[in-house]
Amino acid sequence: MYHEQHVAPAVAPLSGFTVGVTAARRADELGALLRRRGATVLHAPALRIVPLADDGELLAATKELIDHAPDVVVATTAIGFRGWVEAADGWGCGEELLACLRGVELLARGPKVKGAIRAAGLTEEWSPTSESMAEVLDRLLGEGVAGRRVALQLHGEPLPGFVEALRAGGAEVVVVPVYRWMPPEDLGPLDRLLDATVARSLDAVTFTSAPAAASLFSRAEARGLLPELLDALGHDVLPACVGPVTAVPLQSRGLDTVQPERFRLGPLVQLLCVELPSRARTLPVAGRRVEIRGHAVLVDGDVRPVPPAGMSLLNTLARRPGWVVSRADLLRALPGTGRDEHAVETAMARLRTALGAPNLIQTVVKRGYRLALDPAVDTKYADA
Repeated sequence: MYHEQHVAPAVAPLSGFTVGVTAARRADELGALLRRRGATVLHAPALRIVPLADDGELLAATKELIDHAPDVVVATTAIGFRGWVEAADGWGCGEELLACLRGVELLARGPKVKGAIRAAGLTEEWSPTSESMAEVLDRLLGEGVAGRRVALQLHGEPLPGFVEALRAGGAEVVVVPVYRWMPPEDLGPLDRLLDATVARSLDAVTFTSAPAAASLFSRAEARGLLPELLDALGHDVLPACVGPVTAVPLQSRGLDTVQPERFRLGPLVQLLCVELPSRARTLPVAGRRVEIRGHAVLVDGDVRPVPPAGMSLLNTLARRPGWVVSRADLLRALPGTGRDEHAVETAMARLRTALGAPNLIQTVVKRGYRLALDPAVDTKYADA
């Protein structure tokens, strides 16, 4: 007779992990990609983007270019280029701007910008395969920029090295600032993300722009939390950046980051799907395969959410698997500063219930608790 075999459903790669999102733009898209793969998401925009459609600075730069056409225009972002054309339309000089851009050498930083340029009815002269501003700079300097007028469409963040190199080569550089980054009006979410990072309640923090990273550090400094933030990002909370430009503020503070090969949100999420599970501790306990993630435990592939106090106890036991950990040591690991060892018993009872397998953790009378490591591996860990 055929018996249907129970197969546990596949676990989403980011189940049990909490990921911080600092993005202001496209945060919904990034959050949805992470949740679809099982992550819990804590969103706190580190910046707000102020469009300059009603700003005199962009209007003045646009009129100057229409009146005195540049030799080269470098478009750096699709949303920025579209925003510029839309703002010019709103001021009634959209057609004049497009006519100006048709007569110049138009360079696109990458395929998305190329698409925005073509959607406006224009054609780019060249675009780098690497999406790198360094490659754009190399091309311009290789052509020679002495006496040439170069317009640079910015999206929030300045490119000082780029501008200085062009000016050093003899170019006149006109900066077109389509958006401006500002600190968020409500700092509450950013403070919560900062506190969660320092408390190691997050497993990773994602950065999609260099100004967002700089803004997080600036806020941490203002609150006196910068050393704690750097320690958390350096050891326990994974900083994940969409690309090398975004990583600069972190790397300048000595932090190692992970980045996808392709600088896109999808590959960034796929990278986390590999990196975070690979960092989870997996142990053979009481005949079960136990994988300890940020706020959940996989017991033989079943996701078991665990409250914060329980995770603190479990992580403490897992640091020395198979060894007895005293109630006093476990009490120190619990959130809060209580002195009553009864709190350990209460949290332990809840942890065992959450795990759904009470025999994973053994009580050692008058000594404490230990993970019931399988005998075959017990010696290995005991000697470690």
